[in-house]
Amino acid sequence: MALGADIRIVAPDTRLSVMEIKWGLVPDMAGMVLMRELARSDVVRELTFTGRIFSGEEALQIGFATRLSADPLAEALRMAHEIAGKSPDAIRAGKRLLNASLAQSAAELLMAESVEQKALIGSANQTEAVKANIERRVPQFRAPSSS
Repeated sequence: MALGADIRIVAPDTRLSVMEIKWGLVPDMAGMVLMRELARSDVVRELTFTGRIFSGEEALQIGFATRLSADPLAEALRMAHEIAGKSPDAIRAGKRLLNASLAQSAAELLMAESVEQKALIGSANQTEAVKANIERRVPQFRAPSSS
């Protein structure tokens, strides 16, 4: 399940594993797709074939974790609060681009960036972000547009 998260914060002593091999199975639910984006192929193979348990520290080293924290829940809540203070339209557009980035050619991704940017520039939330930064205040964003 952790592989499907956009950001993974773990304690140094967290114990992780690709356990499907223990049950005679292979990673599913996009596990293979997600792992190949996070770590080198030989590391993904070793973990998939062995089911070896590894620490949060190793997870950070190999790319399975974003960050270590003594209190992952508190850190995740702090980060979620920070992200929630950003333009919801820009967050959604960024996530769309990041999700599509591996399946698109460079030309397709550049075009998608342009399309997203064109939709954002001058929008209510983008204008509010600029005004709030200039006025040195917390932005008051509108509910995300339905895109």
